[in-house]
Amino acid sequence: MTVDLAPALSREAALRRLVGAFEAAGLPDARSDARFLTLHILALTPLDLSLRGREPLGAAGAEALGRAAARRLAGEPVARILGAWEFWGLPFALSPDTLVPRPDTESVVEAALGLFPERERKLRLIDLGTGSGCILVALLHERPRAYGIGLDRAQGALAVARNNAAANGVADRASFLCGSWLDALSGPFDLIVSNPPYIAAPVIATLEPEVRLHDPRAALDGGDDGLDAYRAILAGLARRPGLLSAQGALVLEIGYDQGPALTDLAQAMGFADVRVGRDLAGNDRVVTLRPSLAGR
Repeated sequence: MTVDLAPALSREAALRRLVGAFEAAGLPDARSDARFLTLHILALTPLDLSLRGREPLGAAGAEALGRAAARRLAGEPVARILGAWEFWGLPFALSPDTLVPRPDTESVVEAALGLFPERERKLRLIDLGTGSGCILVALLHERPRAYGIGLDRAQGALAVARNNAAANGVADRASFLCGSWLDALSGPFDLIVSNPPYIAAPVIATLEPEVRLHDPRAALDGGDDGLDAYRAILAGLARRPGLLSAQGALVLEIGYDQGPALTDLAQAMGFADVRVGRDLAGNDRVVTLRPSLAGR
């Protein structure tokens, strides 16, 4: 499906045409998607569109916006079309190896900052399965004396995360390492954070096509019950509790229905201090564990 965008068409008219096409196709966020694409593809600010919306698209603008609209109508998410998305008010480039950062994941950043509220405190932290690096970079942005490591199994994701750290001015305090969970690490860390894969494998086929077809499966698939990554992380800490400093914490994003299961799993592995936090929608979203392992 395509949208007819002639070079002589004004920017305002092009936006209206995109909205109409997206609504006709049943896209859930038709108006915001059309506006995002129009602004970004034409390199406009909202003020530009308001003041100069009657200017024609031009040949290059019409072609670029038409291609973007066709991709959206084919089901590709706006973030994938743009190759970038915002998280914590910061820009992040994306690649096929990385998830699109979600607002829910900002709950991990909020929980971690709440544990260490002193802005100038020195911290050593690691982001497991860093992907685009959004959690790590956001934390380093908020804690200017912190140093962090982003770990991921995908070299492509690490390249993107490294570039995102540079683009957001924290590259001098960030390192990136290829590895699986805690295996390649030596502590202690004050803070371990992660948004691991937590979708149960049988559920992936039922996800929206924008997620199922465009996000990397390795970043979604949490095994048969969605808990495989948590088991690996918690087992690694149980074996090597020294990876966390005495006042350190582990902060994990979870699925909205996984709070009880994660609490039970952590307690079964010897973690006594387990707390579940909620996102802005009131759903369980974050599990925080402090170093209160039996026998520590």
